[in-house]
Amino acid sequence: MKEVFDDEFFTRIYYHNTVQDYAIALVTMAIGLILVRVFRRTILQRLRKWTQKTHNQLDDFVFDSLDRFGIPWLYLTVVYIALQYLTLHQKTENIFKIAFTVAFTFLIIRLFATIIMALLESYVRKQDRGTEKVKQLGGLMLIVNGVIWIIGLLFLFANMGYDVTAVVTGLGIGGIAVALAAQNILGDLFNYFVIFFDRPFETGDFIVVDEKSGTVDYIGIKTTRVQSLTGEQLIFANSDLTGSRIHNYKRMSTRRVSFKLRLIYQTSLEDLRTIPALLKSIVEEQHPVNFDRAHFASYGESSLDFEVVYNVLDTDFNRYMDIHQAINLRIFEEFQKRNIELAYPTRTVFTEPGSTHPDSGKVSRK
Repeated sequence: MKEVFDDEFFTRIYYHNTVQDYAIALVTMAIGLILVRVFRRTILQRLRKWTQKTHNQLDDFVFDSLDRFGIPWLYLTVVYIALQYLTLHQKTENIFKIAFTVAFTFLIIRLFATIIMALLESYVRKQDRGTEKVKQLGGLMLIVNGVIWIIGLLFLFANMGYDVTAVVTGLGIGGIAVALAAQNILGDLFNYFVIFFDRPFETGDFIVVDEKSGTVDYIGIKTTRVQSLTGEQLIFANSDLTGSRIHNYKRMSTRRVSFKLRLIYQTSLEDLRTIPALLKSIVEEQHPVNFDRAHFASYGESSLDFEVVYNVLDTDFNRYMDIHQAINLRIFEEFQKRNIELAYPTRTVFTEPGSTHPDSGKVSRK
């Protein structure tokens, strides 16, 4: 009697399925979910701990992707397989198909976006100052994600039976209209790609654009922000920057310094001969400095001109100013010891004796 009851119970039909069908689906789903959970808690966790001991970033990326996308994929697959044991109403079956298609498409899109982001980061980190360049990927990834999502949604609609030809045509016409209406914005966008791939400057570089200067703080899709020396933030359109002459001082390996000294014409010949060697010794006292040359260069209108050239082997501006200040002070000190006078603009006027000029016969210096 009990066996008859059990047979009758499992053969009862509810919504086109027997109790036995529901039981098989539930047991299959439960076993599958438990197996996936055990796999994640045991095998995957042990493999993760093993990869953390290595210095290969590829292993970390693979297991992160498996945890973020592979495990949800397995959960969805288990539920999908379990539902195959049931005979569902056509509308219900269509709803489940759409739900699974949307979920799988979402995971695939996110997986592709993550892979592209990882490849870009790997490419950028291998370059000089790669860590700083990674900060510039934000705007680029926003555009890449947008393209990936548009393509993914088009494939989703196509798999769901919709005609995407009209949608693509509409996007093409709409894109032309948007491009005509937003030429400046698109110009800045394309110049963002120029800045990113050609790298005339990067975040942290000290640049001079026309009469404006400062440190690059942020490179965006439309604008680049520069922190000026006086404290305010300068905002440049990307198109303006790529069309300007940019002085990038961060790229300097050395700083070349050239300056002139003007001495009075009354300086003795002996001093003129010893001054180049004196200037060389003063410059070489500083570190890190590479002396280039010091010469009696020319005769000025009111001075004897010396030219000094040296290289500071440090790109820091404050360090350069400290060195140049020390050189100037030493020159002033040594010239005072030797009674060598620096020139200032003068003009000597000679008048003939007996002239009616009030300063006749006098020599004046102005």
